[in-house]
Amino acid sequence: MTSVMETYKRLGIAPVEGRGSWLIDERGDRYLDFIAGIATNSLGHGHPALVEAVKEQAEKLIHCSNLYRVPLQEEVARMLTEATDFDRVFFCNSGTESVEAAIKLARRHAYRTAGPEKHEILTFTGSFHGRTYGGLTATAQPALHEGFAPMVGGFVHAPYGDLEAARSMVGPRTAAVLVEPIQGESGVNEPPEGFLAGLRELCDEHEALLIFDEVQTGVGRTGHLYAYQGVGVVPDVVTSAKGLGGGVPVGAVLAREEHAAALTPGSHGSTFGGNPLAMAAARAVLGVVREPSFLEEVRTKGAILKNGLRELAARVPGAQVRGRGLLLGLELGPELAPEVFRRCLREKVLVNLVGGKTLRMAPPLTVSRTEVRYALCTFRGGVEALMEAAPAEAVVA
Repeated sequence: MTSVMETYKRLGIAPVEGRGSWLIDERGDRYLDFIAGIATNSLGHGHPALVEAVKEQAEKLIHCSNLYRVPLQEEVARMLTEATDFDRVFFCNSGTESVEAAIKLARRHAYRTAGPEKHEILTFTGSFHGRTYGGLTATAQPALHEGFAPMVGGFVHAPYGDLEAARSMVGPRTAAVLVEPIQGESGVNEPPEGFLAGLRELCDEHEALLIFDEVQTGVGRTGHLYAYQGVGVVPDVVTSAKGLGGGVPVGAVLAREEHAAALTPGSHGSTFGGNPLAMAAARAVLGVVREPSFLEEVRTKGAILKNGLRELAARVPGAQVRGRGLLLGLELGPELAPEVFRRCLREKVLVNLVGGKTLRMAPPLTVSRTEVRYALCTFRGGVEALMEAAPAEAVVA
């Protein structure tokens, strides 16, 4: 019995320690962590640069009000802007907070430039933008809205990847289009070629902001510091969190100067956002991740993993592999995927089952090539054993 609210369906694993790509439970059993706190432990567990940064900063100053200058905030903001196409950064504590801030920024910008009628936000089916009311309304998954009505007004939804549907919904009332360059929670879904570029054109045509939600895809996850840098489409605003702190809660909104100016003193804020301890963690993470050689290695390991998964998928009717870098999904169908997930758990390789039919993989960016191949062997063994035991029609999605 626990006093913790049951907002998660927790597995019977209780990690108490972590080393590199491995978690260690109360009994001393080791698990290969191939989900990394859902794309959060970017440097794995116990990375010396991150540990030392947090320890050193904790001895100096943990928290300081944003009523004063926070030099570490300024340093981390500079690291982010120098490595991206943006000029200003707002710091908060989580992904959903960064989405809320981006929504407020977009609406305030539209209000100041065009008036209150320009306030609609377009998002897409299968999206996930957080669990606070703005982020939850933006999340176009009706099942997650159940029991929480009324939702926030001014949001419209189009099918993900359907540019014509988006075009029919964007107009003079549109303040922003909010989209994930890769959808994580609904199965690691990639948009069709030209979709993101088409959204860029739509936003330019209607003077709306294009917001990329990179909470999951950012900070090296796809082999680029931010995923937009690998698709050739530059948004107006980017949300970031998860891997930015390497496990320490950090969120951020990156914006161009002309759009960031919409948020003036008193219009938004965060008590804990950008505190010195979190900024020390973010500085340590960025110091490692933004190096070109590190990002190249992420792409290489991602290619090894994706190629191995494709070979495996070719043996399973209806199977698909999606994603980029070290954010990948192996869709095996509703019959096979849960069984492979349970087998991985028994073999002590941790992945995530999403949508009931896809295994999501988001290991630490520091995962070794040997560990990638070890995970592939586990996946292969699980699929082969279950394929032999099940009739062919049972594995078709």
